Amino acid sequence: MTHIELRALEDDDLDAIFEMMRDRDAIAMAAFTAQDPDDREAFDAWIERQRRSDDVLTLVVTENGGFAGTAAAFTVDGDREVSFWIAEHARGRGVATAALRLLVSREPARPLFARVAAHNAGSIAVLERNGFTEVSRNVDFAPGLGRETEEIVFTLTPTLDGI
Repeated sequence: MTHIELRALEDDDLDAIFEMMRDRDAIAMAAFTAQDPDDREAFDAWIERQRRSDDVLTLVVTENGGFAGTAAAFTVDGDREVSFWIAEHARGRGVATAALRLLVSREPARPLFARVAAHNAGSIAVLERNGFTEVSRNVDFAPGLGRETEEIVFTLTPTLDGI
């Protein structure tokens, strides 16, 4: 059985995160990515800003102790958002669903929001399995695709059981 955990980001994780975020298939699915995923200097500057911000929680997803991706919570325009990025070797086995469930349980803010490219069926399913519901759609430029694409905004609001 697979054991999924979230832990603090460490310096030793940076190479794995950079490589994960350069995966061309994942970039096409995520769509709203870095302008140039191969630019290590830009990545290092971005991750350093994330790590210094009191408003950003970036965690490493582990599967049976090994690196499996990242999960994060951050604020955009006053809304608390969550995000996850799962390494190729860990996709399709419930890792993202478990990681998001753990992240949501740690993040007290409600409502929570998440944004996903409309063609990313896997991430949409993960959000829905964790109680997120669609609240809007818009079209925006997606660097990972090099063109505009539809983005869906999801929200998780408080429920009777408090999750």
